[in-house]
Amino acid sequence: MSNEPLADVRDMYMAHTMFRREIGNAPALVRGVAPGDVDRAVIVADHLAIVDNSLHHHHTAEDRHLWPRLAERAGAEAEPVVQVMEAQHGAIDKLLDELRTGLADWRGTADPVLGASLADTAAELHERLVEHLATEEDRALPLIERHITAAEWAGMIADGAGDVDPSQIPLIFGMMAHDADPDTVRDIIAQMPPEVSGVLGDLAAQAYADHVRKVYGVSA
Repeated sequence: MSNEPLADVRDMYMAHTMFRREIGNAPALVRGVAPGDVDRAVIVADHLAIVDNSLHHHHTAEDRHLWPRLAERAGAEAEPVVQVMEAQHGAIDKLLDELRTGLADWRGTADPVLGASLADTAAELHERLVEHLATEEDRALPLIERHITAAEWAGMIADGAGDVDPSQIPLIFGMMAHDADPDTVRDIIAQMPPEVSGVLGDLAAQAYADHVRKVYGVSA
């Protein structure tokens, strides 16, 4: 591993920013649905399902690819960090399960009682997630930059996207890129296969702009 390039973790910060923003907005989105407005509930539920699925696969890929390697390579320095990461992922996974169940119950009725419970779950998820992402950025990413290769990092990213509907990839990348530094976005796209990198930027921006108008009723 000593001669291999190490991971460029800038795309992790992009993903974290997206998760903070979209899950932070979730309680107000749910509470903003009028009782019985099923059409609007479906739009909000579909949006949150995309975010939920992205976060679930993001954490699953980290659990598979990052924490075991850090524990093996960084030893005592990584052990407490890995324990915290795994415990926080477990707590977040439970809230994601609750969110999924709540969305399934609420989306077809727009029942205000179910909506209030769902919004509370989303708010708790956001609180836990903000704590987790801050800890990961402060304690785990510096270790990753020293102990995980670029190839291993790319494998984790590919695994995290493996079960994502290909038609949603431009939208998800657009969500990630929206608040990111343009140079970082450019560099990450440049690392992709030519058939993807040549078109993804424009597709992602348009997909996200269309999605924001539909979900939030504003321009991106």
